[in-house]
Amino acid sequence: MKFPQIHTLQQIATIINCSFVGDSSFPVYGMNEIHVVTEGDIVFVDHPKYYDKALESAATIILINKEVPCPEGKALLISDDPFRDFNILTNYFKPFEKSDVTIASTATIGVGSVIQPGCMIGNHVQIGRNCTIHANVSIYDHTIIGDNVTIHAGTVLGADAFYYKKREEGFDKLISGGRVVVKNNVDIGAACTIDKGVTGDTTIGEGTKIDNQVHIGHDTIVGRKVLIASQTGVAGCVIIEDEVTIWGQVGITSGVTIGAKAVISAQSGVSKSLEGKKSYFGTPAGDFREKYKEIANLRLVPELIEKLKNKK
Repeated sequence: MKFPQIHTLQQIATIINCSFVGDSSFPVYGMNEIHVVTEGDIVFVDHPKYYDKALESAATIILINKEVPCPEGKALLISDDPFRDFNILTNYFKPFEKSDVTIASTATIGVGSVIQPGCMIGNHVQIGRNCTIHANVSIYDHTIIGDNVTIHAGTVLGADAFYYKKREEGFDKLISGGRVVVKNNVDIGAACTIDKGVTGDTTIGEGTKIDNQVHIGHDTIVGRKVLIASQTGVAGCVIIEDEVTIWGQVGITSGVTIGAKAVISAQSGVSKSLEGKKSYFGTPAGDFREKYKEIANLRLVPELIEKLKNKK
């Protein structure tokens, strides 16, 4: 998430009331999670296990809970609670905007697009040309939709990320300030949910087709011409490359990459990254042919046990 204008390190420190290490005029361009940070961004870290990863990332401002040696060309914001202060910054730069109408006055809708009754179109939403948005679709603030997109009834685009920090008093939510971006020629089925990014974009690539009742988590990137069948659940920060096919009830854990043109069979569980141009099946998902060999071998186990008994 980039700020509307460049801020100084001093200004950011004042907003969250913390000390800093670095030149007070050090420029700050935005804030992002570690997997999408670029030069000029703030990233937060609150556990020593991840200090090095944050300090060595592309981010040039590290919001951290301990003063450590500052890498050359970077700056530190020293906070007793970086998670809390990251939320303060999100609320400051992208606060929640109440809407009193079903289609916000700041939303733009392209020529030829149809919005069916009962839809909620949020603030600063952009909808391209020749789209069809069926009844009772909710499109949250700042969502971007390309041309020739069809979204079926009951789908929700832009709900908050499922991202919490466990504290003694309960779970503390990381506030989402990102967007959903849907490219041209995408079809999204009924009752789907696509969460916005925490600070970046959840992206659905051009020509992708999504069946009913599919969930896609925050900051996930779905490539071009991907097919996703019903009841699939995709966690946050997943990369699904071009022309992947995912059949029904597949579950994909966070942070993995599915290579281009991979095929994942129904009810598979994906717990690690998968190479492209291969077919997968099972839980954990593995090469299709190898998994079926395993199943065939398992069927022989009772016979082998019986033979061992007879030998005795």
